Amino acid sequence: MDSRDYTARGCALVTGASRGIGAACALQLARRGWNVGVNFNSDEAGARRTVGEIEAAGGHALALRGDVADQCAVESVFERLEAEYGPVFVLVNNAGITNDALAVQIVDDEWQRVLDTNLSGAFRMTRRALRQMLRARFGRVINIASLSGLRGLPGQANYAAAKAGMIGLTMSVGVEVARKGVTVNAVAPGLIETDMAREILTDGVAKRIPAQRVGQPADVASCVCFLASAEAGYITGSVIPVDGGMSSAAM
Repeated sequence: MDSRDYTARGCALVTGASRGIGAACALQLARRGWNVGVNFNSDEAGARRTVGEIEAAGGHALALRGDVADQCAVESVFERLEAEYGPVFVLVNNAGITNDALAVQIVDDEWQRVLDTNLSGAFRMTRRALRQMLRARFGRVINIASLSGLRGLPGQANYAAAKAGMIGLTMSVGVEVARKGVTVNAVAPGLIETDMAREILTDGVAKRIPAQRVGQPADVASCVCFLASAEAGYITGSVIPVDGGMSSAAM
């Protein structure tokens, strides 16, 4: 049975899907036949826009408020989505925050909040999703990591640590569940034109990227959708940079 058979039996869940990369992933997964859970924490209007775009294109989606850093909220999100569309067979862990500062300036609360959302949240969502995936012997977990998790970037010690941890999580869980028909992979975006990155997208930034352009959310979403497909069934525990060549270029 390939992934197309599972679109009728279950659904996809994208965290942090009210805008940017998350919204693009939700839209592209819906175009491929998945009913989609559009998770958000605070931006309800953005999540409803994502749902509206999916429905306007003929798809089905449900906006789901829930902080991935809160275990009770994680359980509630899954229960509501499963009641509407059935088991989650594709999970995209995209929810993330930043709180950039030099390491000597980061206080404990700022460190912990970024790790709780970006890393522990992805772990909690993955742990919950694996219940049904392992039972069905099919599932796709795609973690949205970052170029920051692959190479050091100043001012992002907390964010980089969380994204590097997400890569380690991807590799370990990918090995654990490989024989059960479940894959776990990470996509590591570089500079993508999103609200989160807008402050650093200066006029000259594209010149430092080998591809000579800033990436778009759709570039990341296309990779995510490939990893969610049947064609990617032999790829697991892997990290795929989507960065226009930045991770391969010399510093």
